[in-house]
Amino acid sequence: MGAIREKMKADLDLRRFAETTKKEYLRRAQNFVAHYRRPPTELGVAEIRGFLTHLVQERKVGAATHHMYVAAIKFLYATTLGRPQVVASIPWPKQPKTLPDVLTGGEVEHLFRQIKSIKHRTILMTAYGAGLRISEACSLYTADIDSQRMLIHVRGGKGAKDRYVMLSGRLLVALRTYWKAIRPQGPFLFPGAIPGRPISTGAVQRVLRKVVVDAGFTKRVTAHSLRHGFATHLLETGTDIRTIQQLLGHASIQTTARYTKVTERHVGQTKSPLDMLGTKQGQVLR
Repeated sequence: MGAIREKMKADLDLRRFAETTKKEYLRRAQNFVAHYRRPPTELGVAEIRGFLTHLVQERKVGAATHHMYVAAIKFLYATTLGRPQVVASIPWPKQPKTLPDVLTGGEVEHLFRQIKSIKHRTILMTAYGAGLRISEACSLYTADIDSQRMLIHVRGGKGAKDRYVMLSGRLLVALRTYWKAIRPQGPFLFPGAIPGRPISTGAVQRVLRKVVVDAGFTKRVTAHSLRHGFATHLLETGTDIRTIQQLLGHASIQTTARYTKVTERHVGQTKSPLDMLGTKQGQVLR
């Protein structure tokens, strides 16, 4: 794509998209152009529809991948090329409303015990303990850990928004143990192989996938499962959903509601108004 790719990258930067989103948009747009081996200025609605049909029917991509391709191509044409009419009729794919597997507290403990690397274990403990996206956990600076106020400063989250989340006592102990063992150099708490850069999310995810298989988990477990577990476990222990929304960094309460789908356990603990009739609690029902 050459110059068009650079312009698209600049457009994404100006709109302050998250680093992971920028990489995905650029990669998907590049794949689309490479499919036809022609510049995007020479492609139109027919080619876009043909490419998306190829993804769905031949490559059998999932709904999330399909959605990402549509988002990237729409951005390419509507913003970078200034031709919104080209993608106006391209539909967004319907995504299934499936519930992810939620790990129990015991399963989370078991998972952490299986991770031999103190660095990877601490990153994933941070993701669960503070409800962070894996990209947020990997990108933490050492200075973001405020042990005096027991807070973690999350910088440039989704939507380029900063927020503070709790620093649990147990996580602080784990972070101090990691620090003494590794003595990370540079500003990042979890530095990567490239000097001056944090560890990549891919490196952590690869370790996690292997651990999940080796440990014999039957549930589908990803780094995002830990964030979902954080939200669900807080809900189950009585934390207000608005508080969970703030901790997760969601702009909309509807997004939080999807993360914290009420579990069977939570449903079973909810008292029916029938049980309140004729009692002191039931007086509020008048």
